[in-house]
Amino acid sequence: MSAVAIQQMADRVAGLMEERLKVGGRDLSAKLRRGRRLLPKKERDAAQLLAAAAEKSKNPKLLGQIDMGEVADSYDVCVRHLMTVDPAGRRRDTIAGMLASVGFGVLVLILGIIALLAWRGYL
Repeated sequence: MSAVAIQQMADRVAGLMEERLKVGGRDLSAKLRRGRRLLPKKERDAAQLLAAAAEKSKNPKLLGQIDMGEVADSYDVCVRHLMTVDPAGRRRDTIAGMLASVGFGVLVLILGIIALLAWRGYL
């Protein structure tokens, strides 16, 4: 595997992160810093290994230190996870969570007002 192939793998994962997770940045390592919490630990570690390999592949002397099997496995893990991410589903879940939180707050407020009115003897 050459330096170009490693860079293409890193670019593909970075593109999927931007497309599926809406994470900005100029390269994979920048996108990982911004979207760290959006990836599970296994996928985050695999993406970090891929980003480190992409950085090492820029230097011909360090290219020999890269384990190509690990890089390929990391790429597969990242792509497999990112292809299952549904951007519309994430947005829907976020909105549903916010609405549930606001609804629970309103419910607690109403119960508190009713309890206060009952305690003061107005109900």
